[in-house]
Amino acid sequence: MTPFTRRSFLKTSAAAGLTVFTARSWAQVAGANADLRVAVVGLNGRGRSHLASLGKIKGVRIAAFCDVDTAVLERARATKVDGKQPYAAVKTYVDIRELLASPDIDAVSLATPNHIHALHAIWACQAGKDVYVEKPVSHNVWEGRQLVAAAALTKRIVQCGTQIRSGEGLQQAVAWVRAGNLGKVTAARGFCYKRRDSIGKADAPFAIPATVNYDLWAGPAPADPIRRRRLHYDWHWLHVTGNGDVGNQGIHQMDVARWFLGEKGLPRGTLSVGGRLGYVDDGDTPNTQVVIHDYATAPLIFEVRGLPSKTGAKGDGAMDKYRGVGVGNVIDCEGGSVVTTNYFAATAFDRAGKVVKEFKGTDRHMQNFVDAVRSRKQADLYGPIEEGHVSSALCHLGNISHVLGQAAAPADLKARIKGNAGLAESVGRMTEHLAANDVDLARTPLTYGVPLTLDPKRRERFAGEFAAVANPLLTRNYRAPFVVPSLEAKIAKV
Repeated sequence: MTPFTRRSFLKTSAAAGLTVFTARSWAQVAGANADLRVAVVGLNGRGRSHLASLGKIKGVRIAAFCDVDTAVLERARATKVDGKQPYAAVKTYVDIRELLASPDIDAVSLATPNHIHALHAIWACQAGKDVYVEKPVSHNVWEGRQLVAAAALTKRIVQCGTQIRSGEGLQQAVAWVRAGNLGKVTAARGFCYKRRDSIGKADAPFAIPATVNYDLWAGPAPADPIRRRRLHYDWHWLHVTGNGDVGNQGIHQMDVARWFLGEKGLPRGTLSVGGRLGYVDDGDTPNTQVVIHDYATAPLIFEVRGLPSKTGAKGDGAMDKYRGVGVGNVIDCEGGSVVTTNYFAATAFDRAGKVVKEFKGTDRHMQNFVDAVRSRKQADLYGPIEEGHVSSALCHLGNISHVLGQAAAPADLKARIKGNAGLAESVGRMTEHLAANDVDLARTPLTYGVPLTLDPKRRERFAGEFAAVANPLLTRNYRAPFVVPSLEAKIAKV
């Protein structure tokens, strides 16, 4: 059964195995001066932010809401703006397939959980809709590449929610550094020092709320019983549906770091050191982690810390900072560094720590998406899907290294990483941080991930010692009918 048989207007191409809408332009669909009719899919968290951003853009009309939880839908319809309820009459859907079958929708903004981003975005492309999809654009490397292929095959505008790329400040800072104003980049670092408390350990599964269509919520993932209190957020901390903070916050900072490096593809290799430490709960993604990507230009190093600066720390000083950064980036260069502490501003320092230049900007990401939908020019996008896919893949590489790794005693771990100065320095600070949180690494050791090597001859595949166990983790077993289609090979045939 195809996703759209409830509304049979879609016709599947036998040759390509994909519905292709190449003949339709924006002008033919709604007219360059007509309202862009957008549906918001997923109305918790980021979905509410999408709604707020879209509501400020001239010529955009919120035409529909979609969420698998009817309680969330009703809350969204009751949203007040300037004392009014502008969405009280908006049409609502529980099943995105019914929404996508509607000819009254031009574009969708997707703020669903990670494990269903790629499939929803591919379905939307197949249905002839343009797409704004939250980060990470995928739950695994393979399906991200299929989304890139879907966008190319259908000629849809697909923007990744890496909104930092839209700010003039970061755009200028990247251009300034890559022009050589601070010399060569020596390390591109990203940080997510953000408090993440235990999600609890359940003695028995929790009941699915009556308002939730759990089959649709689970989508490609196993529809297993839920063993966490919060259905709608704590999926982040389970590998089966989320990607931990490497894939939650980390994609932003790794995307920025890769942007500064000027690297377009995946690294030569990846290694993770980390664990879920400081409490025992039903989560299985690391709350403390260092991931290093081996790029030819310079190493890209990303750090996660979910515990406070020390046991009992509370308030504004609860979390660690690295050179003033809690969530952000530090780009080290031969002649100084660039530091970001918010999404749209950066400061350049010389080697003595003197400020030499400041960069400031604002979030223009959703406006940029709308502008690109109207122009039909992929090159206008600040967060094109290819870039979003590669940065999402960096998150997945780090997690693959971790899940294949083994616990390493402190002395053994230190010996293994001593030859990598950047990794050793980051892990050294991490172990001090854990000690301040009373974590005994002799009893609950860190996991030393497998060192992964990317195959230089085969795109997005592993080579070397761990290829046989790592390559299967580039994708997943999909639960029918929520199966991501294999599309990459079809591009050459179109």
